[in-house]
Amino acid sequence: MKEIYLAGGCFWGTQHYIKQIDGVVHTEVGYANGTTPHPTYEEVYTDLTGYAETVYIQYDESKVSLNTLIELYFLSTDPTSLNRQGGDCGTRYRTGIYYKSSNDLPIIEQVYRQVAAQYDKPLAVEIEPLHNYYPAEEYHQDYLEKNPQGYCHIPRALMARVKELSKRNK
Repeated sequence: MKEIYLAGGCFWGTQHYIKQIDGVVHTEVGYANGTTPHPTYEEVYTDLTGYAETVYIQYDESKVSLNTLIELYFLSTDPTSLNRQGGDCGTRYRTGIYYKSSNDLPIIEQVYRQVAAQYDKPLAVEIEPLHNYYPAEEYHQDYLEKNPQGYCHIPRALMARVKELSKRNK
């Protein structure tokens, strides 16, 4: 299995969206690229720890490519918005693509350039190696499955179409 870490605003919606993609075998919400060890949600919420709400993704490369995952990720965000997605704002809601394998960087950069060409403003999506990651508390895991009417910054219409889009983009 391959892995990638995506920060797309509130991790509840990003996890729910990503896990519907054919070929994604595991997701987990957590905190990435911050400065303190083992942060809690309450600490991350202060925006003083440097962490981004992030989704850890394991995927089967024979079913979904990294290219497709990144393209679908960009559809679920406003990539020009700095530290804000939907009604959520703060550095913890910044957008970012965090990788562990340097082999993934050229693919990430290629998709980034393609998306950037569609906008008049610069993209505000970080592309960095993963420095650290800590799983979020259990009550955040699969939150929108447990709370189907819970808040989500990703439009419900896009949520409903992600499986179809992932099959078309193989």
